[in-house]
Amino acid sequence: MAVGTRGRHPWGLLVGLLALVSAAATAWDLASLSCNFGSFCECDFRPDLPGLECDLAQHLAGQHLAKALVLQSLKAFVQDPAPTKPLVLSLHGWTGTGKSYVSSLLAQYLFQGGLRSPHVHHFSPIMHFPHPSHIERYKKDLKHWVQGNLTACGRSLFLFDEMDKLPPGLMEVLRPFLGSSWVVYGTNYRKAIFIFISNTGGEQINQVALEAWRSHREREEISLQELEPVVSRAMLDNPHHGFWRSGIVEEHLLDAVVPFLPLQRHHVRHCVLSELAQLGLEARDEVVQAVLDSTTFFPDEERLFSSNGCKTVASRIALFL
Repeated sequence: MAVGTRGRHPWGLLVGLLALVSAAATAWDLASLSCNFGSFCECDFRPDLPGLECDLAQHLAGQHLAKALVLQSLKAFVQDPAPTKPLVLSLHGWTGTGKSYVSSLLAQYLFQGGLRSPHVHHFSPIMHFPHPSHIERYKKDLKHWVQGNLTACGRSLFLFDEMDKLPPGLMEVLRPFLGSSWVVYGTNYRKAIFIFISNTGGEQINQVALEAWRSHREREEISLQELEPVVSRAMLDNPHHGFWRSGIVEEHLLDAVVPFLPLQRHHVRHCVLSELAQLGLEARDEVVQAVLDSTTFFPDEERLFSSNGCKTVASRIALFL
């Protein structure tokens, strides 16, 4: 009897192995299916919100509203296991105020590969949409690109830079992806993040900040309620902005309009010191002062705000070392 049992053992082992392989294959197929559908696949999405908060606190100068809005929006979105729509942020402000810097930090602290992650997609009008006459082809390509990448990974980040230079009408193809429907073209897209960057509204934000200064109000007293309406109106009234007649603003598909305030002299000084520290260089007073003295400030009477924010700080430091 014992001999007979030993004789049947290899067959039982084989059947068991086959069952295990079959179960593994089934599990792989289900995982692949769920990943392709985009609702469970996290890809290289590894959010480090404490790290992001620390970096913003240390290096983003003069932007109390932007810091608060970005962090609040991200925390609510990341902590929601089943968001009803993708996170859509629109960053606005004068040149050099930190919009591109914040978008790069989002990629760095949300995805393991940062800006090099295959699930972070950066669009530039000059590189990707240079010819307005090709708008119909661009619309078709953009729709397929977004749909295809969301099918591959629901946790994708899409960055659209220089919205002021996008061909009008292009963004309307994104409208179905930004709302709260369950699926679009067979793709679950509710865990995606869309970031739009533009200078539109910068003049209006600057004016609000200038009036606050003239009224002896603290900069930190400027509220979102003061800025959001004027920025939204600037988008709607600008025929050169990518959202022009797209329905995205009108249908309230933006989760947050994030204003970036113009930078004053002490903010530029902060940028200089931060850049020197990152370069591992001593913060010599003469270098810091030389960079500040070479920076243009406006308006002419008050000379209050940097005309280029902190955008040219790195190149100016190199001139005075």
